[in-house]
Amino acid sequence: MNFFKKKFIIPVVASAFLFIGASFKDDFFEIAKQIEIFTTLFKELNRNYVDETNPGDLMDKAIKGMLANLDPYTVYFNEQDVVRFKINNTGEYTGIGALLTRKEDKLIVKEAYKNFPADKAGLKAGDEITQIGDVLLSDFKEDASQLFKGAKNTKIDIKYIRQGKMSTTQIVLDEVEIKSVPFFAKIDDKTGYIVLSHFNKKASFETKEALEQLKKDGAERIILDLRDNPGGLLNEAVNICNLFVPKNEIIVTTKSKIEKHNSTYKTTKDPVDTEIPLIIIVNGRSASASEIVAGALQDLDRAVVVGSRSFGKGLVQRPVDLTFGTQLKVTISRYYTPSGRCIQALDYTRKDTNGKAIKTEEKNYNAFKTRKGRTVYDGGGIQPDVELEEAKSSPITDALIKNDGIFNYVTNYYYKNPDLGNRIPTITDTDFLDFKQFLKVQKFSFDTETELALKNTLAVAKKEKIEESILTEYQQLLTALQKSENALLDKNQKEIKNLILDEIIKRYQYQEGLYQYYIKNNSEIKKAVSILNNNSEYKTILKI
Repeated sequence: MNFFKKKFIIPVVASAFLFIGASFKDDFFEIAKQIEIFTTLFKELNRNYVDETNPGDLMDKAIKGMLANLDPYTVYFNEQDVVRFKINNTGEYTGIGALLTRKEDKLIVKEAYKNFPADKAGLKAGDEITQIGDVLLSDFKEDASQLFKGAKNTKIDIKYIRQGKMSTTQIVLDEVEIKSVPFFAKIDDKTGYIVLSHFNKKASFETKEALEQLKKDGAERIILDLRDNPGGLLNEAVNICNLFVPKNEIIVTTKSKIEKHNSTYKTTKDPVDTEIPLIIIVNGRSASASEIVAGALQDLDRAVVVGSRSFGKGLVQRPVDLTFGTQLKVTISRYYTPSGRCIQALDYTRKDTNGKAIKTEEKNYNAFKTRKGRTVYDGGGIQPDVELEEAKSSPITDALIKNDGIFNYVTNYYYKNPDLGNRIPTITDTDFLDFKQFLKVQKFSFDTETELALKNTLAVAKKEKIEESILTEYQQLLTALQKSENALLDKNQKEIKNLILDEIIKRYQYQEGLYQYYIKNNSEIKKAVSILNNNSEYKTILKI
Protein backbone atom coordinates (compact mmCIF):
# COMPACT_ATOMS: atom_id res chain seq x y z
CA MET A 1 0.00 0.00 0.00
CA ASN A 2 1.58 3.28 -1.08
CA PHE A 3 1.98 6.48 0.94
CA PHE A 4 -0.92 8.25 -0.80
CA LYS A 5 -3.35 5.50 0.14
CA LYS A 6 -2.29 5.62 3.79
CA LYS A 7 -2.80 9.36 3.94
CA PHE A 8 -6.17 9.06 2.22
CA ILE A 9 -7.79 7.00 4.97
CA ILE A 10 -6.94 9.20 7.95
CA PRO A 11 -8.93 12.37 7.14
CA VAL A 12 -11.93 10.34 6.02
CA VAL A 13 -12.12 8.54 9.34
CA ALA A 14 -11.46 11.74 11.30
CA SER A 15 -14.20 13.60 9.46
CA ALA A 16 -16.58 10.70 10.01
CA PHE A 17 -16.07 10.91 13.78
CA LEU A 18 -16.52 14.66 13.69
CA PHE A 19 -19.69 14.27 11.69
CA ILE A 20 -21.45 11.89 14.05
CA GLY A 21 -21.24 14.56 16.75
CA ALA A 22 -23.18 14.87 19.97
CA SER A 23 -26.50 14.06 18.34
CA PHE A 24 -25.59 10.40 18.12
CA LYS A 25 -24.33 9.79 21.66
CA ASP A 26 -26.79 6.98 22.24
CA ASP A 27 -25.40 5.05 19.27
CA PHE A 28 -21.79 6.14 19.66
CA PHE A 29 -20.34 2.71 20.36
CA GLU A 30 -22.16 1.05 17.45
CA ILE A 31 -21.19 3.86 15.03
CA ALA A 32 -17.55 3.79 16.19
CA LYS A 33 -17.50 0.00 15.83
CA GLN A 34 -18.86 0.07 12.28
CA ILE A 35 -16.43 2.84 11.23
CA GLU A 36 -13.52 0.80 12.59
CA ILE A 37 -14.70 -2.27 10.68
CA PHE A 38 -15.03 -0.27 7.48
CA THR A 39 -11.64 1.43 7.94
CA THR A 40 -9.93 -1.92 8.44
CA LEU A 41 -11.69 -3.40 5.41
CA PHE A 42 -10.84 -0.39 3.25
CA LYS A 43 -7.17 -0.52 4.24
CA GLU A 44 -6.81 -4.27 3.68
CA LEU A 45 -8.69 -4.14 0.38
CA ASN A 46 -6.35 -1.46 -0.99
CA ARG A 47 -3.31 -3.32 0.33
CA ASN A 48 -4.17 -6.83 -0.84
CA TYR A 49 -6.41 -6.61 -3.91
CA VAL A 50 -4.82 -8.29 -6.93
CA ASP A 51 -5.09 -5.21 -9.18
CA GLU A 52 -4.29 -1.57 -8.50
CA THR A 53 -7.28 0.17 -6.92
CA ASN A 54 -8.43 3.78 -6.94
CA PRO A 55 -9.20 4.68 -3.30
CA GLY A 56 -11.14 7.81 -4.23
CA ASP A 57 -13.36 5.94 -6.66
CA LEU A 58 -13.93 3.08 -4.21
CA MET A 59 -14.89 5.46 -1.41
CA ASP A 60 -17.17 7.46 -3.71
CA LYS A 61 -19.07 4.33 -4.68
CA ALA A 62 -19.15 3.02 -1.09
CA ILE A 63 -20.65 6.23 0.26
CA LYS A 64 -23.19 6.54 -2.54
CA GLY A 65 -24.14 2.88 -2.17
CA MET A 66 -24.76 3.37 1.55
CA LEU A 67 -26.97 6.42 0.98
CA ALA A 68 -28.92 4.71 -1.82
CA ASN A 69 -30.63 2.57 0.84
CA LEU A 70 -32.17 5.67 2.44
CA ASP A 71 -34.16 8.16 0.34
CA PRO A 72 -33.20 9.49 -3.12
CA TYR A 73 -32.65 13.00 -1.77
CA THR A 74 -29.87 12.12 0.67
CA VAL A 75 -26.80 12.19 -1.56
CA TYR A 76 -23.04 12.64 -1.42
CA PHE A 77 -21.31 15.17 -3.65
CA ASN A 78 -17.66 14.80 -4.53
CA GLU A 79 -15.75 17.92 -5.57
CA GLN A 80 -17.13 17.90 -9.12
CA ASP A 81 -20.68 17.24 -7.91
CA VAL A 82 -20.53 20.24 -5.57
CA VAL A 83 -20.04 22.60 -8.51
CA ARG A 84 -23.13 21.24 -10.27
CA PHE A 85 -25.15 21.41 -7.04
CA LYS A 86 -24.34 25.10 -6.68
CA ILE A 87 -25.37 25.68 -10.29
CA ASN A 88 -28.77 24.12 -9.68
CA ASN A 89 -29.39 26.28 -6.63
CA THR A 90 -28.27 29.64 -8.02
CA GLY A 91 -29.44 29.39 -11.61
CA GLU A 92 -26.22 30.97 -12.86
CA TYR A 93 -23.25 29.33 -14.51
CA THR A 94 -20.78 29.82 -17.31
CA GLY A 95 -22.00 27.47 -19.98
CA ILE A 96 -23.91 26.82 -23.16
CA GLY A 97 -27.57 27.35 -22.25
CA ALA A 98 -28.96 23.94 -23.14
CA LEU A 99 -30.54 20.93 -21.50
CA LEU A 100 -28.36 17.88 -22.18
CA THR A 101 -28.64 14.22 -21.27
CA ARG A 102 -25.99 11.53 -21.46
CA LYS A 103 -26.77 8.46 -23.53
CA GLU A 104 -24.00 5.91 -23.84
CA ASP A 105 -21.11 7.66 -25.64
CA LYS A 106 -23.05 10.78 -26.67
CA LEU A 107 -24.61 13.90 -25.19
CA ILE A 108 -28.15 14.42 -26.47
CA VAL A 109 -29.39 18.00 -26.80
CA LYS A 110 -32.90 17.91 -25.28
CA GLU A 111 -33.49 21.65 -25.56
CA ALA A 112 -31.42 24.66 -26.66
CA TYR A 113 -32.57 27.84 -24.92
CA LYS A 114 -33.29 30.80 -27.17
CA ASN A 115 -30.39 33.19 -27.83
CA PHE A 116 -27.97 31.36 -25.54
CA PRO A 117 -24.62 29.93 -26.74
CA ALA A 118 -25.88 26.50 -27.88
CA ASP A 119 -28.71 28.11 -29.82
CA LYS A 120 -26.38 30.68 -31.38
CA ALA A 121 -24.07 27.85 -32.42
CA GLY A 122 -26.96 26.26 -34.30
CA LEU A 123 -27.53 23.24 -32.05
CA LYS A 124 -31.02 21.74 -32.12
CA ALA A 125 -32.94 19.31 -29.95
CA GLY A 126 -32.04 15.79 -30.97
CA ASP A 127 -28.43 16.58 -31.92
CA GLU A 128 -25.99 13.96 -30.61
CA ILE A 129 -22.71 15.52 -29.42
CA THR A 130 -19.85 13.06 -29.87
CA GLN A 131 -16.78 15.24 -29.30
CA ILE A 132 -16.07 18.33 -27.17
CA GLY A 133 -12.77 20.01 -27.97
CA ASP A 134 -10.23 17.21 -28.32
CA VAL A 135 -12.21 14.82 -26.11
CA LEU A 136 -14.17 11.95 -27.65
CA LEU A 137 -17.15 11.23 -25.40
CA SER A 138 -16.76 7.53 -26.15
CA ASP A 139 -13.46 7.73 -24.25
CA PHE A 140 -14.73 10.02 -21.49
CA LYS A 141 -16.77 8.25 -18.84
CA GLU A 142 -16.92 11.08 -16.29
CA ASP A 143 -19.45 13.91 -16.13
CA ALA A 144 -19.23 15.50 -19.58
CA SER A 145 -20.64 18.86 -18.43
CA GLN A 146 -17.20 19.73 -17.03
CA LEU A 147 -15.92 19.81 -20.63
CA PHE A 148 -18.05 22.93 -21.13
CA LYS A 149 -16.43 24.77 -18.23
CA GLY A 150 -14.40 27.88 -18.90
CA ALA A 151 -14.29 31.65 -18.77
CA LYS A 152 -16.74 33.80 -20.66
CA ASN A 153 -15.98 33.97 -24.42
CA THR A 154 -14.04 30.69 -24.33
CA LYS A 155 -14.48 29.00 -27.71
CA ILE A 156 -15.14 25.26 -27.78
CA ASP A 157 -15.27 23.19 -30.96
CA ILE A 158 -17.73 20.33 -30.96
CA LYS A 159 -18.74 17.53 -33.30
CA TYR A 160 -22.30 16.26 -33.40
CA ILE A 161 -24.55 13.92 -35.38
CA ARG A 162 -27.79 15.24 -36.84
CA GLN A 163 -30.07 12.88 -38.74
CA GLY A 164 -27.16 10.50 -39.27
CA LYS A 165 -24.78 13.16 -40.62
CA MET A 166 -21.67 14.34 -38.76
CA SER A 167 -21.34 18.14 -38.39
CA THR A 168 -19.13 20.60 -36.52
CA THR A 169 -19.77 23.93 -34.83
CA GLN A 170 -18.17 26.23 -32.28
CA ILE A 171 -19.75 27.30 -29.00
CA VAL A 172 -18.72 30.55 -27.35
CA LEU A 173 -19.27 30.29 -23.58
CA ASP A 174 -21.26 32.99 -21.83
CA GLU A 175 -22.90 33.68 -18.48
CA VAL A 176 -26.15 31.71 -18.58
CA GLU A 177 -28.89 32.67 -16.15
CA ILE A 178 -31.68 30.16 -15.76
CA LYS A 179 -34.81 32.15 -14.98
CA SER A 180 -37.23 30.93 -12.35
CA VAL A 181 -39.99 32.84 -14.14
CA PRO A 182 -39.39 32.12 -17.83
CA PHE A 183 -42.72 33.64 -18.91
CA PHE A 184 -45.52 35.91 -17.74
CA ALA A 185 -48.27 37.67 -19.67
CA LYS A 186 -51.87 38.81 -19.57
CA ILE A 187 -54.33 36.18 -20.77
CA ASP A 188 -57.13 38.69 -21.14
CA ASP A 189 -57.94 42.22 -19.96
CA LYS A 190 -58.14 41.17 -16.31
CA THR A 191 -56.13 37.96 -15.92
CA GLY A 192 -52.38 37.73 -15.41
CA TYR A 193 -50.46 34.48 -15.91
CA ILE A 194 -47.09 33.65 -14.31
CA VAL A 195 -45.00 30.52 -14.97
CA LEU A 196 -42.73 29.59 -12.06
CA SER A 197 -40.44 26.80 -13.26
CA HIS A 198 -38.15 26.29 -10.23
CA PHE A 199 -37.13 27.85 -6.91
CA ASN A 200 -33.64 29.28 -7.14
CA LYS A 201 -32.39 32.28 -5.16
CA LYS A 202 -34.14 34.73 -7.52
CA ALA A 203 -37.51 32.95 -7.60
CA SER A 204 -39.42 35.31 -5.31
CA PHE A 205 -37.75 38.40 -6.80
CA GLU A 206 -38.72 37.37 -10.34
CA THR A 207 -42.24 36.37 -9.27
CA LYS A 208 -42.71 39.70 -7.50
CA GLU A 209 -41.49 41.60 -10.57
CA ALA A 210 -43.92 39.68 -12.78
CA LEU A 211 -46.82 40.20 -10.35
CA GLU A 212 -46.21 43.93 -10.02
CA GLN A 213 -45.84 44.38 -13.78
CA LEU A 214 -49.06 42.48 -14.46
CA LYS A 215 -50.93 44.56 -11.88
CA LYS A 216 -49.48 47.71 -13.45
CA ASP A 217 -50.78 46.48 -16.82
CA GLY A 218 -54.28 46.07 -15.38
CA ALA A 219 -54.41 42.48 -14.15
CA GLU A 220 -57.05 42.01 -11.46
CA ARG A 221 -56.53 38.28 -10.86
CA ILE A 222 -53.56 35.94 -11.14
CA ILE A 223 -52.85 32.39 -12.30
CA LEU A 224 -49.59 30.97 -10.93
CA ASP A 225 -48.48 27.92 -12.92
CA LEU A 226 -46.35 25.46 -10.91
CA ARG A 227 -46.70 22.49 -13.25
CA ASP A 228 -43.50 20.45 -13.71
CA ASN A 229 -41.77 22.59 -11.08
CA PRO A 230 -39.50 20.22 -9.10
CA GLY A 231 -38.92 22.69 -6.25
CA GLY A 232 -35.76 24.19 -4.81
CA LEU A 233 -35.09 26.60 -1.97
CA LEU A 234 -37.56 26.48 0.91
CA ASN A 235 -37.04 30.14 1.85
CA GLU A 236 -38.02 31.18 -1.65
CA ALA A 237 -41.28 29.25 -1.31
CA VAL A 238 -42.02 31.19 1.88
CA ASN A 239 -41.16 34.48 0.19
CA ILE A 240 -43.46 33.72 -2.75
CA CYS A 241 -46.34 32.99 -0.37
CA ASN A 242 -45.49 36.31 1.29
CA LEU A 243 -46.42 38.11 -1.93
CA PHE A 244 -50.05 37.13 -1.28
CA VAL A 245 -50.39 36.86 2.54
CA PRO A 246 -49.56 39.29 5.39
CA LYS A 247 -46.40 39.45 7.46
CA ASN A 248 -45.99 36.97 10.37
CA GLU A 249 -48.12 34.24 8.74
CA ILE A 250 -46.89 30.66 9.33
CA ILE A 251 -46.22 29.05 5.95
CA VAL A 252 -44.40 25.84 6.83
CA THR A 253 -42.90 24.08 9.83
CA THR A 254 -40.17 21.46 9.80
CA LYS A 255 -39.89 18.65 12.33
CA SER A 256 -36.80 16.53 12.93
CA LYS A 257 -35.35 14.21 15.57
CA ILE A 258 -32.71 16.92 16.11
CA GLU A 259 -34.13 19.92 17.97
CA LYS A 260 -32.12 22.55 16.11
CA HIS A 261 -33.66 21.42 12.81
CA ASN A 262 -37.20 22.08 14.07
CA SER A 263 -38.16 25.38 12.52
CA THR A 264 -41.19 27.53 11.86
CA TYR A 265 -41.07 29.64 8.72
CA LYS A 266 -43.16 32.79 8.76
CA THR A 267 -43.62 35.56 6.25
CA THR A 268 -41.39 38.52 7.11
CA LYS A 269 -42.26 41.22 4.58
CA ASP A 270 -45.16 43.39 3.57
CA PRO A 271 -47.19 41.58 0.87
CA VAL A 272 -47.84 42.83 -2.64
CA ASP A 273 -51.56 41.99 -2.64
CA THR A 274 -53.57 39.99 -0.09
CA GLU A 275 -56.90 40.34 -1.94
CA ILE A 276 -56.23 39.66 -5.60
CA PRO A 277 -57.99 36.41 -6.67
CA LEU A 278 -55.38 33.70 -7.12
CA ILE A 279 -55.35 30.27 -8.75
CA ILE A 280 -52.41 27.87 -8.59
CA ILE A 281 -52.02 25.10 -11.17
CA VAL A 282 -50.16 21.90 -10.20
CA ASN A 283 -49.60 18.45 -11.65
CA GLY A 284 -47.87 15.18 -10.76
CA ARG A 285 -44.46 16.70 -11.40
CA SER A 286 -44.98 19.67 -9.07
CA ALA A 287 -42.86 18.83 -6.03
CA SER A 288 -41.21 20.06 -2.84
CA ALA A 289 -41.19 23.89 -2.71
CA SER A 290 -44.02 23.90 -5.27
CA GLU A 291 -46.09 21.88 -2.85
CA ILE A 292 -45.20 24.19 0.02
CA VAL A 293 -46.58 27.16 -1.93
CA ALA A 294 -49.68 25.33 -3.16
CA GLY A 295 -50.32 23.66 0.21
CA ALA A 296 -49.82 26.77 2.33
CA LEU A 297 -51.99 29.02 0.17
CA GLN A 298 -54.63 26.26 0.05
CA ASP A 299 -54.56 25.83 3.85
CA LEU A 300 -54.84 29.59 4.35
CA ASP A 301 -57.77 29.70 1.88
CA ARG A 302 -55.80 32.24 -0.11
CA ALA A 303 -55.78 30.40 -3.47
CA VAL A 304 -57.79 27.85 -5.39
CA VAL A 305 -55.61 24.93 -6.50
CA VAL A 306 -56.41 23.46 -9.93
CA GLY A 307 -54.97 20.50 -11.88
CA SER A 308 -53.92 17.05 -10.70
CA ARG A 309 -52.45 15.73 -7.46
CA SER A 310 -48.88 16.90 -6.93
CA PHE A 311 -45.85 14.63 -6.51
CA GLY A 312 -45.80 14.31 -2.72
CA LYS A 313 -42.33 15.26 -1.50
CA GLY A 314 -42.58 16.30 2.13
CA LEU A 315 -38.91 15.91 3.04
CA VAL A 316 -36.42 18.72 3.67
CA GLN A 317 -32.71 18.53 2.89
CA ARG A 318 -29.77 20.67 3.86
CA PRO A 319 -26.19 20.64 2.59
CA VAL A 320 -23.45 19.72 5.07
CA ASP A 321 -19.90 20.67 4.10
CA LEU A 322 -17.40 17.84 4.52
CA THR A 323 -13.63 17.76 4.10
CA PHE A 324 -11.71 18.29 0.84
CA GLY A 325 -14.51 20.30 -0.78
CA THR A 326 -17.07 17.49 -0.64
CA GLN A 327 -20.61 17.79 0.62
CA LEU A 328 -23.53 15.77 1.93
CA LYS A 329 -27.08 16.73 1.08
CA VAL A 330 -29.05 15.01 3.82
CA THR A 331 -32.74 14.71 4.62
CA ILE A 332 -33.02 16.32 8.05
CA SER A 333 -36.75 16.77 8.57
CA ARG A 334 -40.27 16.58 7.24
CA TYR A 335 -42.21 19.71 6.46
CA TYR A 336 -45.78 20.47 7.43
CA THR A 337 -48.23 22.92 5.90
CA PRO A 338 -50.13 25.42 8.09
CA SER A 339 -52.97 22.94 8.73
CA GLY A 340 -50.46 20.33 9.97
CA ARG A 341 -50.24 18.20 6.85
CA CYS A 342 -47.14 16.30 5.75
CA ILE A 343 -47.79 15.46 2.13
CA GLN A 344 -44.95 12.91 1.72
CA ALA A 345 -46.28 10.16 -0.56
CA LEU A 346 -43.52 7.52 -0.38
CA ASP A 347 -42.41 5.81 2.83
CA TYR A 348 -38.69 5.13 2.40
CA THR A 349 -38.54 3.12 5.62
CA ARG A 350 -40.78 0.49 4.02
CA LYS A 351 -39.78 -1.20 0.75
CA ASP A 352 -41.54 -3.69 -1.50
CA THR A 353 -39.97 -6.89 -2.81
CA ASN A 354 -38.22 -4.91 -5.56
CA GLY A 355 -36.68 -2.52 -3.04
CA LYS A 356 -38.96 0.38 -3.99
CA ALA A 357 -40.46 2.66 -1.34
CA ILE A 358 -44.11 1.96 -0.59
CA LYS A 359 -46.65 4.65 -1.46
CA THR A 360 -49.11 5.73 1.21
CA GLU A 361 -52.55 4.34 0.37
CA GLU A 362 -55.42 6.77 0.10
CA LYS A 363 -57.34 4.92 2.81
CA ASN A 364 -54.53 5.85 5.21
CA TYR A 365 -54.62 9.59 4.49
CA ASN A 366 -55.48 11.81 7.45
CA ALA A 367 -57.95 14.70 7.25
CA PHE A 368 -57.06 18.27 8.24
CA LYS A 369 -58.92 21.57 8.13
CA THR A 370 -58.03 24.77 6.32
CA ARG A 371 -58.43 28.11 8.10
CA LYS A 372 -62.06 28.37 7.00
CA GLY A 373 -62.84 24.73 7.73
CA ARG A 374 -62.40 23.02 4.37
CA THR A 375 -61.20 19.42 4.54
CA VAL A 376 -57.76 18.62 3.09
CA TYR A 377 -55.61 15.51 3.33
CA ASP A 378 -51.99 14.51 3.94
CA GLY A 379 -49.97 11.59 2.62
CA GLY A 380 -50.18 11.92 -1.14
CA GLY A 381 -49.19 15.32 -2.41
CA ILE A 382 -51.48 18.34 -2.71
CA GLN A 383 -54.93 17.38 -3.92
CA PRO A 384 -56.37 20.23 -6.01
CA ASP A 385 -59.60 21.92 -5.03
CA VAL A 386 -60.63 21.45 -8.65
CA GLU A 387 -59.21 18.18 -9.95
CA LEU A 388 -59.09 17.77 -13.73
CA GLU A 389 -58.92 14.34 -15.32
CA GLU A 390 -57.08 15.69 -18.38
CA ALA A 391 -54.34 17.07 -16.11
CA LYS A 392 -53.36 13.61 -14.91
CA SER A 393 -50.62 11.66 -16.67
CA SER A 394 -50.99 7.97 -17.48
CA PRO A 395 -48.23 5.38 -16.95
CA ILE A 396 -47.98 4.83 -20.71
CA THR A 397 -47.31 8.53 -21.40
CA ASP A 398 -44.86 8.67 -18.50
CA ALA A 399 -42.96 5.84 -20.21
CA LEU A 400 -43.05 7.67 -23.55
CA ILE A 401 -41.55 10.76 -21.93
CA LYS A 402 -38.99 8.92 -19.82
CA ASN A 403 -37.67 6.84 -22.72
CA ASP A 404 -37.83 9.63 -25.33
CA GLY A 405 -40.55 8.10 -27.51
CA ILE A 406 -42.25 11.45 -28.12
CA PHE A 407 -38.94 13.37 -28.17
CA ASN A 408 -37.43 11.16 -30.89
CA TYR A 409 -40.61 11.18 -32.97
CA VAL A 410 -40.76 14.98 -32.92
CA THR A 411 -37.07 15.19 -33.87
CA ASN A 412 -37.95 13.14 -36.95
CA TYR A 413 -41.05 15.32 -37.58
CA TYR A 414 -39.02 18.53 -37.31
CA TYR A 415 -36.67 17.62 -40.14
CA LYS A 416 -39.52 16.35 -42.30
CA ASN A 417 -41.31 19.69 -41.86
CA PRO A 418 -38.60 22.37 -41.92
CA ASP A 419 -40.91 25.21 -43.00
CA LEU A 420 -43.61 24.98 -40.31
CA GLY A 421 -42.42 28.20 -38.63
CA ASN A 422 -44.93 29.73 -36.21
CA ARG A 423 -47.90 27.79 -37.53
CA ILE A 424 -49.58 25.42 -35.06
CA PRO A 425 -50.22 22.04 -36.69
CA THR A 426 -53.12 19.72 -35.95
CA ILE A 427 -52.08 16.26 -34.81
CA THR A 428 -54.47 14.08 -36.81
CA ASP A 429 -55.41 10.42 -36.44
CA THR A 430 -53.10 9.75 -39.38
CA ASP A 431 -50.25 11.46 -37.49
CA PHE A 432 -51.00 9.28 -34.48
CA LEU A 433 -50.84 6.13 -36.60
CA ASP A 434 -47.53 7.42 -37.95
CA PHE A 435 -46.32 7.90 -34.37
CA LYS A 436 -47.23 4.33 -33.44
CA GLN A 437 -45.51 3.03 -36.55
CA PHE A 438 -42.42 5.06 -35.62
CA LEU A 439 -42.34 3.39 -32.18
CA LYS A 440 -42.67 -0.01 -33.83
CA VAL A 441 -39.88 0.60 -36.35
CA GLN A 442 -37.62 2.00 -33.64
CA LYS A 443 -38.43 -1.02 -31.44
CA PHE A 444 -39.34 1.36 -28.65
CA SER A 445 -39.21 -0.16 -25.18
CA PHE A 446 -41.70 1.09 -22.61
CA ASP A 447 -39.68 -0.52 -19.83
CA THR A 448 -42.74 -1.26 -17.72
CA GLU A 449 -42.14 -3.58 -14.75
CA THR A 450 -43.89 -6.38 -16.64
CA GLU A 451 -41.76 -5.82 -19.74
CA LEU A 452 -38.53 -5.71 -17.76
CA ALA A 453 -39.47 -8.83 -15.80
CA LEU A 454 -40.25 -10.68 -19.03
CA LYS A 455 -36.92 -9.69 -20.62
CA ASN A 456 -35.09 -10.68 -17.45
CA THR A 457 -36.77 -14.10 -17.53
CA LEU A 458 -35.48 -14.72 -21.05
CA ALA A 459 -32.00 -13.51 -20.09
CA VAL A 460 -31.89 -15.94 -17.17
CA ALA A 461 -33.21 -18.72 -19.41
CA LYS A 462 -30.40 -18.07 -21.90
CA LYS A 463 -27.87 -18.17 -19.10
CA GLU A 464 -29.27 -21.51 -17.97
CA LYS A 465 -29.46 -22.71 -21.63
CA ILE A 466 -33.19 -23.44 -21.50
CA GLU A 467 -34.43 -20.53 -23.65
CA GLU A 468 -35.47 -22.81 -26.52
CA SER A 469 -37.90 -24.70 -24.31
CA ILE A 470 -39.72 -21.51 -23.25
CA LEU A 471 -39.31 -19.45 -26.43
CA THR A 472 -42.82 -20.14 -27.74
CA GLU A 473 -44.46 -19.16 -24.45
CA TYR A 474 -42.15 -16.15 -24.16
CA GLN A 475 -43.13 -14.92 -27.62
CA GLN A 476 -46.82 -15.37 -26.80
CA LEU A 477 -46.43 -13.33 -23.61
CA LEU A 478 -44.42 -10.66 -25.46
CA THR A 479 -47.08 -10.42 -28.19
CA ALA A 480 -49.83 -10.11 -25.56
CA LEU A 481 -47.85 -7.43 -23.75
CA GLN A 482 -47.27 -5.45 -26.96
CA LYS A 483 -50.98 -5.74 -27.77
CA SER A 484 -51.79 -4.38 -24.32
CA GLU A 485 -49.35 -1.49 -24.75
CA ASN A 486 -50.86 -0.69 -28.15
CA ALA A 487 -54.33 -0.61 -26.57
CA LEU A 488 -53.06 1.77 -23.88
CA LEU A 489 -51.61 4.05 -26.57
CA ASP A 490 -55.05 4.22 -28.22
CA LYS A 491 -56.81 4.72 -24.89
CA ASN A 492 -54.57 7.69 -24.06
CA GLN A 493 -54.46 9.05 -27.60
CA LYS A 494 -55.68 12.55 -26.69
CA GLU A 495 -53.05 13.01 -23.97
CA ILE A 496 -50.29 11.72 -26.24
CA LYS A 497 -51.36 13.97 -29.11
CA ASN A 498 -51.21 16.99 -26.79
CA LEU A 499 -47.70 16.05 -25.65
CA ILE A 500 -46.55 15.60 -29.25
CA LEU A 501 -47.95 19.02 -30.13
CA ASP A 502 -46.27 20.63 -27.10
CA GLU A 503 -42.91 19.21 -28.17
CA ILE A 504 -43.41 20.33 -31.78
CA ILE A 505 -44.20 23.90 -30.71
CA LYS A 506 -41.06 24.02 -28.55
CA ARG A 507 -38.92 22.90 -31.50
CA TYR A 508 -40.04 25.75 -33.72
CA GLN A 509 -40.98 28.49 -31.23
CA TYR A 510 -38.99 27.69 -28.07
CA GLN A 511 -40.52 27.71 -24.57
CA GLU A 512 -42.02 31.16 -25.07
CA GLY A 513 -44.02 29.93 -28.04
CA LEU A 514 -45.34 27.01 -26.01
CA TYR A 515 -46.52 29.33 -23.22
CA GLN A 516 -48.14 31.64 -25.77
CA TYR A 517 -50.01 28.62 -27.09
CA TYR A 518 -50.97 27.52 -23.56
CA ILE A 519 -52.62 30.79 -22.56
CA LYS A 520 -55.06 30.39 -25.44
CA ASN A 521 -55.52 26.62 -25.62
CA ASN A 522 -54.48 24.76 -22.45
CA SER A 523 -57.42 23.13 -20.64
CA GLU A 524 -56.09 23.73 -17.11
CA ILE A 525 -55.56 27.42 -17.83
CA LYS A 526 -59.00 27.65 -19.45
CA LYS A 527 -60.56 26.12 -16.34
CA ALA A 528 -58.65 28.53 -14.11
CA VAL A 529 -59.89 31.51 -16.14
CA SER A 530 -63.44 30.12 -16.01
CA ILE A 531 -63.33 29.95 -12.20
CA LEU A 532 -61.93 33.47 -11.98
CA ASN A 533 -64.66 34.73 -14.30
CA ASN A 534 -67.27 33.30 -11.94
CA ASN A 535 -66.70 35.19 -8.70
CA SER A 536 -69.36 33.25 -6.81
CA GLU A 537 -67.76 29.91 -7.78
CA TYR A 538 -64.34 31.17 -6.67
CA LYS A 539 -65.73 32.32 -3.32
CA THR A 540 -67.72 29.12 -2.84
CA ILE A 541 -64.63 26.96 -3.30
CA LEU A 542 -62.72 28.99 -0.71
CA LYS A 543 -65.75 29.44 1.58
CA ILE A 544 -65.20 33.20 1.52
